[in-house]
Amino acid sequence: MALRPRIPKSTNACLRKTYTCYTFTLKNNNLRRVTLPPSPKSILITGASSGIGAALARHYAQAGVTLFLGGRDAQRLEAVAADCRARGAEAHAHPSDVADAEAMRAWVEGSDATAPLNLVVANAGIALGATSVDGLHEAAMDSFAINVGGILNVVHPAVACMAKRGQPVTDGQIAIMSSIMGYVGVARSPAYSYSKGTARLYGQSLRGALRHMGVRVSVICPGYVDTPLNQYNTSPMPFMVTSEKAAEIIAKGLARNKGRITFPWQIRLIGRVLHCLPNALVDRINTPWGRPPLEGSPPE
Repeated sequence: MALRPRIPKSTNACLRKTYTCYTFTLKNNNLRRVTLPPSPKSILITGASSGIGAALARHYAQAGVTLFLGGRDAQRLEAVAADCRARGAEAHAHPSDVADAEAMRAWVEGSDATAPLNLVVANAGIALGATSVDGLHEAAMDSFAINVGGILNVVHPAVACMAKRGQPVTDGQIAIMSSIMGYVGVARSPAYSYSKGTARLYGQSLRGALRHMGVRVSVICPGYVDTPLNQYNTSPMPFMVTSEKAAEIIAKGLARNKGRITFPWQIRLIGRVLHCLPNALVDRINTPWGRPPLEGSPPE
C-alpha cells in the first residue's frame, strides 16, 4: 500500500492534512482510492501525566487542537497541559483514575460534548511484578484492573459517543496501548504480560467489530521506552527509545490507520522470531528472565 500526503496550501495545512491510500480490491484486482480523515482536532489521552501519554499530548499540541488529558498525578498533569497550551492547543487537565468506570464515562461524555472526539488514546497502564507465589494473584488482579479494565472504561463510552454521530463514522479513532510483552509472555512479569496480551487481542478484535461503523482501532505495541514505568526495571532493556520518538512513531502509525503499531523494528523482529520457535526453545530463552525464582507457597 502506497501513501501519498496531500497538503493544502494553507497556513493551517497541518490540521487539515489528508492522506490518499491505494489498496487492491479482491473483486476486480484494481486499485481502490481511500482518503483518510484529517489530523485529529479533539483528542483524549489517559496516562498523560508522564511517559508516552505526555509525549503524545505535546506532539499533537498546536493551534486548533483541543486536548483532554487524564492522569493520577494532578501536578504533573497540569504541567503537561500548561506546556500544551504554550504550544497553542486548548488543553484540559482532568486528574482521574481509569479504574473508576463511572468517572471515566462522565469524563469521556463531557469531553465529547465540549469538542467531538476524533481520537481517544487509552494509554494508562501499570507494571507490577511479584517476587513470591503469594503475590501473583494480587499483581495479576491489579494489572488487569488498570491495563485492561482501564481501557474498557474509556474505550466503550468513547465508541458510544462516536456512534451517535451517525454511521459510517468518518472522524473517530481509538488507540489501545499494549506492549511487545503482549506477544510473548515474560517470566519476570507474568501479570504485565497477560494484561497486555489481553489488551492486544481485544484491540485487534475491536478493530474488526467496529469497521462497519467507520471507527478505526489501532493497537500500540512498543518495546522498551524511556518512561517512569521502566524507571525501576532492573532487567536488560535493549533498543530503548525516548518517549518523544515513541510518540512520533505512534502518531505516524495512527495517521496511516495501521492496525498494529509495533516498534522499534528490532523488537518487532525478535517478537516475530520468537513466535516461530518451538515451545521448548522459547522456554529455555524465557527462563533466565524469571530469576530469582518465585518464593513462598501458593494460596490455599
